[in-house]
Amino acid sequence: MSQTAPVIQPSPVLGIIASWPRSWFWLLCADLYPVLSAAALPWSTTAVVVFMSIWIIVLLPTIDYRSFFSSLKNPASFLPVAFFGIAVLGIFWADDSWTVRLYGLRPLVKLLAIPFLLYHFQRSERGHWALIAFLASCTVLLAVSFLAFFVPELHIEATKVPGVPVRNYIDQSQEFTLCIFALLVTVLTLIEKRRMALAVVCGGIALGFYLNMAFVALARTAMLYAPVLEILFAAKYFTRNKAILVCLTGFVATAVVGFASPYLQTRVSYIFRDYRLHRDSPEVATSDAQRLAYWRASVGAIAEAPLFGHGTGSTTEIFQRQAEGKTGEWANLVRNPHNQTLYVAIQWGLFGTIVLFAMWYFHLSLFPGTTLISWIGLIVVVQNLISCLVNSHLFDFHEGWLYVLGVGIAGGLEFRNRRRPLRNHSSAGISPESQTGGIAAGQI
Repeated sequence: MSQTAPVIQPSPVLGIIASWPRSWFWLLCADLYPVLSAAALPWSTTAVVVFMSIWIIVLLPTIDYRSFFSSLKNPASFLPVAFFGIAVLGIFWADDSWTVRLYGLRPLVKLLAIPFLLYHFQRSERGHWALIAFLASCTVLLAVSFLAFFVPELHIEATKVPGVPVRNYIDQSQEFTLCIFALLVTVLTLIEKRRMALAVVCGGIALGFYLNMAFVALARTAMLYAPVLEILFAAKYFTRNKAILVCLTGFVATAVVGFASPYLQTRVSYIFRDYRLHRDSPEVATSDAQRLAYWRASVGAIAEAPLFGHGTGSTTEIFQRQAEGKTGEWANLVRNPHNQTLYVAIQWGLFGTIVLFAMWYFHLSLFPGTTLISWIGLIVVVQNLISCLVNSHLFDFHEGWLYVLGVGIAGGLEFRNRRRPLRNHSSAGISPESQTGGIAAGQI
């Protein structure tokens, strides 16, 4: 006589564990770790890596993978993954050691966070927390910077520049410039809503960032992207005549501040000094002369392998050859040609360069509107693109993470805003997330 097999009841404990990723606390943590990363970015490299690593672990169980892989059809999400994929393939045709090849992947790993950030923050209602956290953190850094300038012994780290308490003046200028232009649009929005007191506060903070860059610490790269951002701001938010007036006012104000600032006068004099040294004493390794030498070496290397490049990590060997037989600062070993396009073209040729520019293009196209979120995403991409003319900021830690977090979070919020009309169906029990397999917006 046959016996019916016993029915195995699922363990209540396993059921509770399986429900954790859908709990309000878990979903709150999925929002908070990028917020903590944004707050930590002006201060610490280690904290950013730790918070983002934990975030990925927390995020993975919350993902509906059918919806996530569908989101990768968007070039803004797919191209960072494709860029990293090219770098992985590039390790197989590089000539250097495997250690050097694998090390060459490190600058690109952070780009893999972009599709996850875009996916998550189009589901989340708390994406603006990260933007506020970054601004608040930079405001604290602003206060500490002024203190460190007037009381140098208050330096948190042993930096060489007065008024730069942590990291370096290039990173600090990158952050403060973003804050200035984000606050300008915030002030316009608050004035339109007649919230004058808050507009005055935000305007005062923006002025503080500006004065810090004018009198305390300024990267030369900021002299390239700040005018571009000013013109973009005027063109996007004012009529033609008013935009011209805004630009002229900004440039005149900068000139006046320049005459009043001994620091800016010194910075400008250094530029002319370096030019004269390079012209009259080519053997002196000024920063501009070194950059030009790196570019010439890069162009020669690209000509040797124009289509697919020399492979991942190959810049190390190429610039070692450049330094052979030289002395002093000319003998310094570098990996970075101080130009993002050249950095990519050396390793992955025309193929990699096309992917780089396509990624920039589609990330720019994410932010066509005039909302504050769209503006923040736009200035993050434009600033990175301009600064990458004379640096390799996409591959640098600080500026690279600034790009990844800015594009990922602002882009996710922009996607969410575009879908906002669908949210009218929620009263009938249908959420926009249920149509794509994601987590309902109200759950996060």
